[in-house]
Amino acid sequence: MQYVAASHASLFAGGQTFAEMLEETARQTAGPFYPDRLPLDRDNDLIVVNDSVTPAVGRVTHVSGRILTTSGEPIRHAEVEIWQVDADGRYLHTDDQRTRDRDANFQGYGRFETASDGGYRFRTIRPVAYGFRTPHIHFGVGVKGRSWFTTQMYVAGEPKNRTDSVLNGIRDARARERLIVPLQAKPEAEPDALEGRFDIVLG
Repeated sequence: MQYVAASHASLFAGGQTFAEMLEETARQTAGPFYPDRLPLDRDNDLIVVNDSVTPAVGRVTHVSGRILTTSGEPIRHAEVEIWQVDADGRYLHTDDQRTRDRDANFQGYGRFETASDGGYRFRTIRPVAYGFRTPHIHFGVGVKGRSWFTTQMYVAGEPKNRTDSVLNGIRDARARERLIVPLQAKPEAEPDALEGRFDIVLG
């Protein structure tokens, strides 16, 4: 099932332009639980697997953004991947045995190729905390001629943001803050849904 959403406005408002160099997004680890067996359904809607009528457990969250260069140019045909835990804190990985059975209705992994404006979008669940980790979504970006880029998106207002060692391993406070995204209510998309915007700038 392919999730399609309306395009977003420009990254900047109030007359600001891309003439200013953008700050590069901080790299982060892919973690130990990048899926060791990718699902057959790899689209950008992680809530519904194939044609199932049973959605994943969790609060629906729309995540979108753009892949950009430091000069503000959109990167088209970039391959964007996300992967994250289900509502019980379990990854799509055979070595992750920390909780009960994984939610079979949660795809756990998604992929999207950016449009001409560098845009991507995913429909997933609000990430949850597990162990010492604060809620986060892993991102991977592949661009022809560049090395694979990985980072993580975090949720604004989470108490564990102050203690998560992976997030706080970024010593530059401004670079760290660029990975933290507010999630706002999006009832016009679907009941009780959230949305967040996460732009990734590649150096």
